[in-house]
Amino acid sequence: MGKRIKKAYTAFDSTKTYSVDEAVKLVKTNATAKFDETVEIALNLNVDPRKADQNVRGVVQLPNGTGKTYRVAVFARGAKATEAQEAGADLVGAEDLMEKIQAGDIQFDRCVATPDMMGLVGRVGKILGPRGLIPNPKLGTVTLDVAQAVKAVKGGQVEYRTEKAGIVHAGVGKVSFSDAALVENVKTYIDAVQKARPSGAKGTYVKRITLSSTMGPSVVLALD
Repeated sequence: MGKRIKKAYTAFDSTKTYSVDEAVKLVKTNATAKFDETVEIALNLNVDPRKADQNVRGVVQLPNGTGKTYRVAVFARGAKATEAQEAGADLVGAEDLMEKIQAGDIQFDRCVATPDMMGLVGRVGKILGPRGLIPNPKLGTVTLDVAQAVKAVKGGQVEYRTEKAGIVHAGVGKVSFSDAALVENVKTYIDAVQKARPSGAKGTYVKRITLSSTMGPSVVLALD
């Protein structure tokens, strides 16, 4: 058996907390993979997402995008279908799109629908639901302005949603981004989650925030 090679990270004190600016520099320095790693953020929230008044969910538009190309499917007919296509949607349809999904052909990352199409969407809800792909008016993905919805997703819109353990996480850019662009994205994301504090949250809302690259170590951010 070959020897296991332990990855050597640039030294930093993992017991300390760092400002966003410092954390971004450390994450970029320790991203040594041969691909453009994603910069990932995770917030540990003091909420119980099983309770309706403690669920945290929404979307945030990152000012500098995510560095990822999202494929968008749109349920629409007629003029709205044309608008979606002109806005850059990857898949547009009605019954035909529903049939593709039923056949397991799900080659998209986000799904948008006009309100009148939600009956069709409901017929594939059991397929889209577990993947987090059901359009939702609160997330701006059930709308008559399909063009704006498509452009928002393509332009760096990120969804946040608490998992069972009360954690929200997302990719907020690539290590190839400038420090300033990543700092701005990170602060925008944190601000959005903080503003989404649910009515049922008690005491300290944000318990811990970490920043890391896909293959790198986590850096703990100082809580303001």
